[in-house]
Amino acid sequence: MTVAIFLGALIGSMALGIPIAFALLITAVALMIHLDFFDAQIIAQNLINGADSFPLLAVPFFLLAGEVMNAGGLSKRIVNVALTFVGHVKGGLGYVAIFASVLLASLSGSAVADSAALAALLVPMMVRAGHDRARSCGLIASGGIIAPVIPPSIGFVVFGVASGVSISKLFLAGIAPGAMMGLALVIVWTLVSRKENTETLPRSSSKERLHAILDGSWALMLPVIIIVGLKMGVFTPTEAAVVAAVYSLFVAVFVYKELKLKDILPVFIQAATTTAVVMFLVAAAMVTAWLITIADLPSQLIDLLQPFMDNPTLLLVVIMLIIVAVGCMMDMTPTILILAPVLMPVVKQAGIDPVYFGVLFIINCSIGLITPPVGTVLNVVSGVGKVSIVDLIRGIWPFLLAQLTLLFLFVAFPDLILVPARWLNG
Repeated sequence: MTVAIFLGALIGSMALGIPIAFALLITAVALMIHLDFFDAQIIAQNLINGADSFPLLAVPFFLLAGEVMNAGGLSKRIVNVALTFVGHVKGGLGYVAIFASVLLASLSGSAVADSAALAALLVPMMVRAGHDRARSCGLIASGGIIAPVIPPSIGFVVFGVASGVSISKLFLAGIAPGAMMGLALVIVWTLVSRKENTETLPRSSSKERLHAILDGSWALMLPVIIIVGLKMGVFTPTEAAVVAAVYSLFVAVFVYKELKLKDILPVFIQAATTTAVVMFLVAAAMVTAWLITIADLPSQLIDLLQPFMDNPTLLLVVIMLIIVAVGCMMDMTPTILILAPVLMPVVKQAGIDPVYFGVLFIINCSIGLITPPVGTVLNVVSGVGKVSIVDLIRGIWPFLLAQLTLLFLFVAFPDLILVPARWLNG
């Protein structure tokens, strides 16, 4: 009965068009009434405590770093590095998009910001070269969802806070699967671009490549600083976010000099606006998460999934299918905040590595960003790339299928994630 009330209140609120954060609060109230201990002070207290978290300080700083990178020329230089190396091969601009997606993922951790930046820079170039607009936008959107998987990742920060898993371990465990997601896109793009009659860019000289690397070296150093710092224990993920924001601001203002002092305030306002939305969502979800624990929903879910508990692989397949379905209807952050506290006890009881599950969870949620009808990245790229959602879905399906296939390969062969993760985590 408790599960039915939880799902009924949440889905019913969303069906009425109520924003997710308020739908979560309504769900919390419904659970309190069902448990017969409604108290507005408890809601207020948990709402405040939900946002009062040191690890969550990483969110505004990573968001700020992403905004600064796009406005200050760091993203543009990353794309230029990719252009000089692979722009001359057949379908080269597609490989540029993939290469740049992986590099930008290691800078900002925001799928929306990375996809918007690449769509604005590369879609016009790809269309002029003869590539199909919808297919080009589909590739860029699919590359953009690598951002939440490769550190620094806002998704891992939120998941770590919601589930109690080490954010540092999640960061390092996400590097190898993120790179594999890029490789999957390379394979699919190689197959689909063969059929297109396109122009290629002139081959860049060694001097031009060296110049591009030197020009982009300040941007390329940021992921190295973050990964080495986390690996060596120099700073925590939260402190890494501050390093990323300060470093990108310094480079944009004083090195590349593309971000003028008068332009800094709008960048800060944009980052603050996005942060406010995310943090209110997190705070509201923490109220619901507390009531999920009080109502003992995880144990009820364990009972429902009991037939699969003896087979961790089959259990993961079922859970991944649930998350895929939810991801079609809900954005990444609420999906994490709602499902992570419920599913983590199930995963632990089944003996599944929490860090491994966290990586699978975030990859799945990332794929949800490009699945209709709610896919945030899908809608952003549609607007920036000037292509209808219907055409974009047509263009994206080969890449979406590749990412889903890779996800279930990770489920079938856990060592694809676990072995690199153990090595990186020492």
